[in-house]
Amino acid sequence: MSKKDQNQQKMATIPDRSSLIINLFREFPDNKFSLKHLASASGGATKEGRWRTQEIVRELLAEGTIEEAGRDKYRLSRRERPHMVGIVDMISTGAMYIKSDEVENDVYVSQRNSANALNGDKVEFVITRHSRHGSLEGEITRIIERSRKPYVGIAQVSDHYIFVKMDPRRLPMDVYLAKKENETIEDGDKVVIRITDWPLGSKSPSGELIEVLGKAGENNTEMHAILAEYGLPYHFEKNVEDAAEKIPSEITKQDYAERRDMRKVTTFTIDPADAKDFDDALSIRKIKEGVWEVGIHIADVTHYVKPRSVIDNEAEERGTSVYLVDRTIPMLPEKLSNELCSLRPHEEKLCFSAIFNLNENAEILEEWFGRTVIYSDRRFTYEEAQQVIETGQGDLAEEILTLNKLAQTMRRERFRNGAVSFQREEAKFKLDAEGKPLGVYFKEQKEANQLIEEFMLLANKRVAEFCGRRKQNGRTVQRTMVYRVHDSPDEEKLDKFRTFVLRFGYVFKAQKGRAVAKEINQLLGEVKGRFEENVISNLAVRSMAKAFYSTDNIGHYGLAFPYYTHFTSPIRRYPDMMVHRLLARYLEGGRSADRNTYEKLCEHASERELVAAEAERASIKYKMVEFMLDKIGQTFEGHISGMNDWGIYVELDDTHIEGMIPLRDLQDDFYQFDENRYEVYGHRSKNVFTLGDAVRIRVKRTDLQKRQLDFELVQHGDRYFEPSDPASESSNIRKPSGVSKKEEKKSRKNKKKKEDRSSKSKKKKRSKR
Repeated sequence: MSKKDQNQQKMATIPDRSSLIINLFREFPDNKFSLKHLASASGGATKEGRWRTQEIVRELLAEGTIEEAGRDKYRLSRRERPHMVGIVDMISTGAMYIKSDEVENDVYVSQRNSANALNGDKVEFVITRHSRHGSLEGEITRIIERSRKPYVGIAQVSDHYIFVKMDPRRLPMDVYLAKKENETIEDGDKVVIRITDWPLGSKSPSGELIEVLGKAGENNTEMHAILAEYGLPYHFEKNVEDAAEKIPSEITKQDYAERRDMRKVTTFTIDPADAKDFDDALSIRKIKEGVWEVGIHIADVTHYVKPRSVIDNEAEERGTSVYLVDRTIPMLPEKLSNELCSLRPHEEKLCFSAIFNLNENAEILEEWFGRTVIYSDRRFTYEEAQQVIETGQGDLAEEILTLNKLAQTMRRERFRNGAVSFQREEAKFKLDAEGKPLGVYFKEQKEANQLIEEFMLLANKRVAEFCGRRKQNGRTVQRTMVYRVHDSPDEEKLDKFRTFVLRFGYVFKAQKGRAVAKEINQLLGEVKGRFEENVISNLAVRSMAKAFYSTDNIGHYGLAFPYYTHFTSPIRRYPDMMVHRLLARYLEGGRSADRNTYEKLCEHASERELVAAEAERASIKYKMVEFMLDKIGQTFEGHISGMNDWGIYVELDDTHIEGMIPLRDLQDDFYQFDENRYEVYGHRSKNVFTLGDAVRIRVKRTDLQKRQLDFELVQHGDRYFEPSDPASESSNIRKPSGVSKKEEKKSRKNKKKKEDRSSKSKKKKRSKR
């Protein structure tokens, strides 16, 4: 037998080496294999085995099953890996995370592996690496659908082209616009654009113009830019306005016949002085000694807005009204929000009402829910109602004083049951006619505010329980309902909060349950008026879960209610309209509504609420920076309110305006943020900054477009700091002796990783329960 025949016979007795190698690549798609490893794993690294392995590898390379991965290393090709579909969530560095239903965790994709995908794009991707900690890395193989998300930027116009300069936190590259198609754009205009294309190899994506907002820096331009940035409309389309105008305004005989007539009962509204829509009113009359009938009357929006109508679809999409610093963007057209549905004084209005008979202890003796017609006798501002409460004099004094006594009784009972009391001063801006901030004042919650709050809470919780459950054949049956829910505090966050307050000498022992609420209330009472009040109050809020809408009733921890909903503001919140429709359905004896339908609506409403809140905060931040424009170089007292890898946040004592001291500007030492101890420390000086520390700062930089405010540290304790050298801002941090190059390099690398993680966490729209 020849040597060749002997080899062939020998090879025939060996297991199918080709199948073993292919299976090895597919079983470990992240691994890189050498020829020696492949030969050994597939039957032995003999001379013949290595020869045959080399032949198999050549064949797999040729057909694209595997690919080269460095010198003499091979791995499974991208083509052979499972292809999945997801949505891009881009971060400020240009890297991104992909959210996909096909994998449990988000998949990290570096910018070089992004195939020029952008935020919101629907993409096809493969996973290229699994880490030991469960994190995933991937590569985008194809853009399935470009996002229609709008972007806001400032046009830079030259003779031959237009580039739109973007905020790098939103889009870390400029966008090209064709000059011929956009000749009306002027240099310095703030514009809304949409990405149309970004071919591989091109430095910049191309876009199309949606709208020119105006000159950057003008108030209307900037407020509209914030709305556009968050995908919020600032006007209604003509078909929506036209549909609202066609709604008849008269109350018919049938309307009167189908409703409980409350027009002869004393009724009034209490709202902010600048309010234009009044969606709730109170009525009161004495039934007998020690018993009062109290009506909570809510505008009957769903009488006018029918399901699946043009207006209803628009309201559902918006989800909520949006409140910027200087304006309200209503959920409903003005014909409804300010006219038909607004419970204006001396006008008959249609309402959905919750009416209770209460004794002197604010206990419910009887309750009734249904549609009514009312007549408001008086419109009070909070200040006017407060004056009646404080003096005992004025219009409807007896009615207001009785309601206030009942409200305070309910309030005390609520806190006895474990409700949490968060009452932080709310900063408001005094604006001139052009929207320029002239000053800051603080909105204080007094008894008049609490009066309205307690009766709205009463209506909300009783409607929630009535709709959510009913008795049937002696047992309780749960019905589909839209709840406003709030989970119990996160124990890990509570541990951090407990550790932090110890620094101020406060002991927080509660671990879980209602004891946490009781102890938080006690703590907030102790810190009232002290310098650490704001920072402790803020951290207490952060230790709590976020409230949201759901058909799954887990109760409302913060209010200590087992059942709670939003029923009282249908002019400005779509969930309240949903609740009105469910209440009407169940009052008529209807069957339980489809849960899946309402759960999807709840998820959308929760998401829109968060977006609206982010836009509101952005407008406040803009006005804060605008207010500080002429104060560069001035010094102010403040307290440390937060910190991260890049800086120390300081809230000014007199205005509650917050800015950041960049760590790169602290030139006396090399400072780092310790996430576990939640402090910033100097390597050489051992100087430590912690939350709540009193500091003196100087206003150093203001950036209206980025809505950023930078401070310079002047004094911390008994330590004074020299002004930083402006020339050093673009250079590296000055490194003191005692910090090795290796240590500094490691620190910077860790900062980069944390920046990616931080950017990802800020993108999350809703905390997991």
